[in-house]
Amino acid sequence: IRTRLNELDDQLLSLISERRKMSIEVAKSKVETSKPVRDADREQQLLVKLINNGQNKYNLDAQYITKLFHTIIEDSVLLQQAYLQNLANPQSRKPLARVAFLGSKGSYSHLASREFFSRKNMELVELNCESFRDITSTVESGHADYGVLPIENTSSGSINEVYDLLQHTTLYIVGELTQRIEHCLVSTSEIRIEDIKTLYSHPQPHQQCSEFLNRLKGVTLESCASTADAMKKVKQLNRSDVAAIGNASSGKIYGLQPIQGNIANQTENHTRFIVVARKPVEVSQQIPAKTTVIMSTSQEAGSLVETLLILQRYGINMTKLESRPIMGNPWEEMFYV
Repeated sequence: IRTRLNELDDQLLSLISERRKMSIEVAKSKVETSKPVRDADREQQLLVKLINNGQNKYNLDAQYITKLFHTIIEDSVLLQQAYLQNLANPQSRKPLARVAFLGSKGSYSHLASREFFSRKNMELVELNCESFRDITSTVESGHADYGVLPIENTSSGSINEVYDLLQHTTLYIVGELTQRIEHCLVSTSEIRIEDIKTLYSHPQPHQQCSEFLNRLKGVTLESCASTADAMKKVKQLNRSDVAAIGNASSGKIYGLQPIQGNIANQTENHTRFIVVARKPVEVSQQIPAKTTVIMSTSQEAGSLVETLLILQRYGINMTKLESRPIMGNPWEEMFYV
């Protein structure tokens, strides 16, 4: 039975690889026809057809099919976008990309960096940073080509430190990535949760898992620069009363075992990362573009509303409005749109 399962898994991998190659062929055809990458109606029709076939021919659950093909379709769209962006920015097509991110190998920022640049067919030179400010400084100084920064999470909200950095940097946002975050407790051995005395992680996972952590008794929370640093710390201590919040796959890098999964406040826990660089990029007309603007308005009634009405006038959809204090100017705000 195991041999047959292995054979089927290999066939699935081969078919997924073949489908990804066809996605690039679709992108090439769209260059000639100038059609947009994303066709929501076509995607919905495809999904309905797949659900019907899966249920009627193969007795598969509709929710399972939907989840599976949402992932496949999203991957196809991202591949096509990367192909078109490479055509629009020939000067950025390099064999190597020096990328700065938070933490060491296995941190969520490291995983996001690898996922984003894997579609660009670039070999990564990975530069570990200890803080968000280190990331922007490394790119600004020319020691890195790109920086990857988490900017908001569906559970803990906006990451204010990153928003504040954007106010003072000369860098441009040139890409973004949304990554599913699957927090779990990891340790050097299969310890009992009630034996944990100290728990290490980055402050963001502490916030995102607050409901689970509040149920733990007598546990001290220790903050680290990243989830990877937390897992390294637990590995070095090698004690049966310490654990870290990380993810199972990265825990394996440090020889740690998962002891409790699904500990985040929200099951659908996602973090949006932005990619920053010293120069802006051209965006293909076939790709819906997102632009981030930082602005301030006069301290008069209705000034912000008047500004936002300009977006309505030109039919521009606003997906985010964030306010942050202007340092040195009490009660005055900068707006991120």
